Amino acid sequence: MSDAKQEWPLWEVFIRSKSGLDHKHCGSLHAADGRMAIQMARDVYTRRQEGTSVWVVRSDQIVASDPGEKAMYFDPAEDKVYRHPTFYRLPDSVDHM
Repeated sequence: MSDAKQEWPLWEVFIRSKSGLDHKHCGSLHAADGRMAIQMARDVYTRRQEGTSVWVVRSDQIVASDPGEKAMYFDPAEDKVYRHPTFYRLPDSVDHM
């Protein structure tokens, strides 16, 4: 059996540091399944108890845009100024946006 078939799948790890904040990508790890990936992510990326939530996603399940096709995905938004948050006033109580 080849080494590639014996290797555990790669998982991407996302940690939310405080309630109300976004999950941030903090790294990758190899694990046999999702449960093991969460346990390993907790041990590796939250050693100082800085996390409140852990997400893991198999890397082969992520669908991403091609950076070479940036214009197709992002340039058309530049002419839609209403999509920019400068037109909206947020209340002072909203501080994580």
